[in-house]
Amino acid sequence: MATSHTTHQTDPMTQSDSIAYDVVVIGAGPVGENVADRTRAAGLSTAIVESELVGGECSYWACMPSKALLRPVLARADARRLPGLSRSVRDPLDTAAVLARRDEYTSHWKDDGQVQWVEGIGADLYRGQGRLAGPRTVEVAVPDGTRRVLTARHAVAVCTGSGTALPGLPGLAEVRPWTSREATSAKSAPGRLIVVGGGVVAVEMATAWQALGSRVTLLVRGNDGLLARMEPFAGELVAEALTEAGVDIRTGTSVESVKREGGTVVAVTDTGDRVEADEILFATGRVPRTDDIGLDTVGLEPGSWLPVDDSLRVEGHDWLYAVGDVNHRALLTHQGKYQARIAGAAIAARASGVPDLDSGPWGAHAATADHDAVPQVVFTDPEAASVGLTLAEAEQAGHRVRAVDVDLATVAGASLYGEGYKGRARMVVDLEDEIVRGVTFVGPGVGEMIHSATVAVAGRVPISRLWHAVPSYPTISEVWLRLLETYRDN
Repeated sequence: MATSHTTHQTDPMTQSDSIAYDVVVIGAGPVGENVADRTRAAGLSTAIVESELVGGECSYWACMPSKALLRPVLARADARRLPGLSRSVRDPLDTAAVLARRDEYTSHWKDDGQVQWVEGIGADLYRGQGRLAGPRTVEVAVPDGTRRVLTARHAVAVCTGSGTALPGLPGLAEVRPWTSREATSAKSAPGRLIVVGGGVVAVEMATAWQALGSRVTLLVRGNDGLLARMEPFAGELVAEALTEAGVDIRTGTSVESVKREGGTVVAVTDTGDRVEADEILFATGRVPRTDDIGLDTVGLEPGSWLPVDDSLRVEGHDWLYAVGDVNHRALLTHQGKYQARIAGAAIAARASGVPDLDSGPWGAHAATADHDAVPQVVFTDPEAASVGLTLAEAEQAGHRVRAVDVDLATVAGASLYGEGYKGRARMVVDLEDEIVRGVTFVGPGVGEMIHSATVAVAGRVPISRLWHAVPSYPTISEVWLRLLETYRDN
């Protein structure tokens, strides 16, 4: 059993040589790190392979830099709602200072600290492109041109994440479009920015760059509005606020062609409109990063999402796990890390010969929350936060449910939070079991409230017991009492 914890980068090894581990993890983002952490904690020797920066998308191009950009925006918005403070925050944001703080939170795109963490848990790190080379085998193409072959006694975990889905527009490559990576790592604010899309990345980046000095045009293909996967009022309130901030939102608009004329991007829409900007960001969905990891060597389709059971094991492969975005269950960092904890526990249990895994709903080896209790926060102004099923999803799933709505502005804590507070809360109640199936909050500051809803949904807490969970006064969380009262009285 290999137990060293070394960073392998350029040591030559012939194709026929191999190193055996209990577990090999492809991808050292938060998901891969958490799989490795759990398997190492169980005493299994573990190798982790990474072709880019250890820490992955979330640390350098997604969660951390985007929220570092957005936090000053939201803090200023909150301050502007408070008499006695609003006059002090009339000036534009200091864009250079915001970007500098963003750089600190990405460790200036250096992964030394993350590498130390991997070494600290006793895992071996291999720098290079990892590809499956048959069952239980991973070949690593090291940057110096040599190759290493790793074999796994118990499991290989694919944790390679997802990338931006770009449309098949002719000449798009020559335009050099932004993806989420360029949007979160840009060194300056473009004077004009086109954002294509209406989902989370689109609205968060529109919020950030409009506040940092860009003139933003948001082009949304469908007619369902923004944040179409949440309750309809979430997108409506966010759209209203973006419009008030100066964002030009055009729904029902498809981009038919793009080109650069000098330094200007020109996007032509299906209505014939010509939209000009300095940069264009496509936030139009995600694709799995599985096109070049050797899936064909084990009978799987390159570039495909990997279907898994609730222990995150790939269907038809008792040694292969797909954790995080690649399985397409819930494309969120925190949900991928949750899956990693479940997968790590399942790998360890199977390796130790446990005859029957605890794989029933909400068991130690089942990622049940992926189906019933996925939380998400959209860091716009107002924030949108949800967990569980929307009303439409619950009805489509066959549940007999009722939606309970409350205007958040009627809660004392909301009015104290800021003048002119706008927000809404919805609780979706299962009328047969009298439990909460889903909750959505929209309003300033609600991101920190969603975990209470997550506990209620994941815990299947009866409405009768929620009556005894007393919210503190005067907080925005008192909306829970208003929701329960509305449910009781109607």
